[in-house]
Amino acid sequence: MGITQIWSALGIGQDQLPVNMHTILLGGHVRTGLEDNIYYRKGELATGSAQLAARIVRLSRELGREIATPAEARELMGLPTGLSS
Repeated sequence: MGITQIWSALGIGQDQLPVNMHTILLGGHVRTGLEDNIYYRKGELATGSAQLAARIVRLSRELGREIATPAEARELMGLPTGLSS
């Protein structure tokens, strides 16, 4: 039985996009958003986390990686899959 390792890396500020891209290429998971980086590109403030996330989705798909749905991400991390009321 093989062991599946789930790993991620993150960068902040100007290092966020290069770290995210290398991590994707190496098979890891990434995060992005205004909490780590407020710029979309040098000198251009991001309009929001959605803009940064959309870029990672696009680039990931161009590199042959699909994006986990929220439910798939919860399952990967061993978190509850449904919200309790």
